[in-house]
Amino acid sequence: MDSAPQGVLLINLGTPDAPETGPVRRYLREFLSDPRVLDIPPVGRAALLYGAILPFRPQRSAEQYRKIWMPQGSPLLVYGNALRDRLQDALGPGWVVELGMRYGIPSLASALEKLTVVPLYPQYASSSTGSSLEKVYRLVGEAWNVEALRVLPPFYDRPAFLDAFADVGRPVLAESRPDQVLFSFHGLPERQVKKSDPTGKHCLASVDCCDVQVPANRWCYRMQCFFTARELANRLGLEAGKWTVTFQSRLGRTPWIRPYTDVVIPELAGKGVKRLAVFCPAFVADCLETLEEIGIRAKNQFLSVGGEVLTLVPSLNAHPSWVRGLTQMIRHLRGDEPLSDAAA
Repeated sequence: MDSAPQGVLLINLGTPDAPETGPVRRYLREFLSDPRVLDIPPVGRAALLYGAILPFRPQRSAEQYRKIWMPQGSPLLVYGNALRDRLQDALGPGWVVELGMRYGIPSLASALEKLTVVPLYPQYASSSTGSSLEKVYRLVGEAWNVEALRVLPPFYDRPAFLDAFADVGRPVLAESRPDQVLFSFHGLPERQVKKSDPTGKHCLASVDCCDVQVPANRWCYRMQCFFTARELANRLGLEAGKWTVTFQSRLGRTPWIRPYTDVVIPELAGKGVKRLAVFCPAFVADCLETLEEIGIRAKNQFLSVGGEVLTLVPSLNAHPSWVRGLTQMIRHLRGDEPLSDAAA
């Protein structure tokens, strides 16, 4: 190992500075101006952003953020800082760990001197992993002396990630005793999934296109989500028919990948499901999409259509199993140690 400190940059999507309309508007403007997020022509993107989204959505989103805001700040930032600190402890004094956000503060530019890059997105999407890495590469490329980067690949299939999520979820399921388990992932527009298919013939071309991994769907976010769900269901001992994959957080009228979480929830209640547990395995830290969208809105929806209990399974946050697994993946990436059989 080099005598100089080894650097790790953890990247997450970002969060407003405060749960108020002004900071939320600034955050949404930066986020939705990204052509990898709203991947439509610039004129249409500007019209949608400034004509339909920014005049109305910031106030509504600020109200949602206020429901989940913690005394220390945004949950995503609080849990991100906790993971940074625990990871620093686990890696030891020869390492420097920093947290950077793709949008907002702390910025990527403020953390880019320490360089093993760890995008905290389990499944690959151009609008999350792709956008974050594009900005990292651009910022690094602005220097006269361009640093070499090591980047942790998407870890949707890595036992270190899957085992940690199972460790978090197992006691929650034992206590909540759900009739059904929902694996709710962040959604994407269908067009973005199709753009990830180099053949243009596989993704979303059949109902079972995500059941197996083939070269055509190597970059397919939906396939990676289904893989994660199957592996978690296996680790948790869930019977076939007792778990479901859905997608949340869609925006606008364009088709997004299905099935939709807010459509499936009343369907499950209609089939007699009274106790529902929800995992959100597209997120490694609790945030607006987990705490408010699922923990509050989805829960209220489920109760309003006859459900009795909806339990949100916490995200990985700074759970010891996740710190241990992430530490091992980082050390393996740097060539310091092999992965064990439990986190290969």
